[in-house]
Amino acid sequence: MKKNILIHLLVAGFLLGGCTAFEKKQQAGAAVELNGQYIYYSTLDSLTLGLDSVDSARVCEQYIRQWAEDLLVYEEGEKRLSNTDREAINKMVVDYKQTLLAQAYERILMDRRMEKKFADSAVVAVYEQMPDRFTLDESLMKGIIVVVPNDAPKLDKLRKQLAEVSLDAIEKYAYQNASGYELFVDKWLTTTQIISRIPMERTELENKLRYSNHIEYADSAKTYILQITDKHMRGEAMPIDYARPQIEKILMNARQVEFMHNERERMYKEAIENDKIKLYKR
Repeated sequence: MKKNILIHLLVAGFLLGGCTAFEKKQQAGAAVELNGQYIYYSTLDSLTLGLDSVDSARVCEQYIRQWAEDLLVYEEGEKRLSNTDREAINKMVVDYKQTLLAQAYERILMDRRMEKKFADSAVVAVYEQMPDRFTLDESLMKGIIVVVPNDAPKLDKLRKQLAEVSLDAIEKYAYQNASGYELFVDKWLTTTQIISRIPMERTELENKLRYSNHIEYADSAKTYILQITDKHMRGEAMPIDYARPQIEKILMNARQVEFMHNERERMYKEAIENDKIKLYKR
């Protein structure tokens, strides 16, 4: 730490023209001063945490130089911009602040007062009205994955249990013999998610998926067994439960627009009724 602090001092002194910058500083904990603005040792230490002395010096020099250049350009602009330019900038600042405050308040209003849930009928309506929006770009499936050693016993019995979806029997077998077991009969997995669990090629999985609900893949040590209980192929319509998050996002966007339109209208009417808005003749 002492070594890093020394490097910080040397870098800052070099940039600001010598050690006098440090002799004059009065702000506690400050490492660099430029026209009453400071960089503190705590900032430099956080930037160089874990770095060696060479990298610390480089990082500090880059940070200090960028900070100083930005500040110098800003101060020159303060001195040399015309009043017209200043007025234009001040207006932009006011407008931007007004926009930020309004957006922040809108978010608060929507979070506190807007209904977030959607009726099933609303979800179904969007699903039926926009079929092209909900087409699968990769296949989906529900089912069971069992991974066993190639010499695992009673594999034929396991295959029969998988075909019958005998969950208790499958789980018992997996507990005794499997090196991997995943039950996902109540959630959708994509082709990408499946091949992250079973090391087979995507095209091979897609081809087998079209013709069978039972897929096996073996390598030199393990056999991966996928039993599918439900599936939807790439290019088909999404099942509505899978599409629901997308549909709710569409509904939420529309609800937000309507909610804020009504809120703005309410505020405007109240301002008129309370004589906050005054209209003057020419």
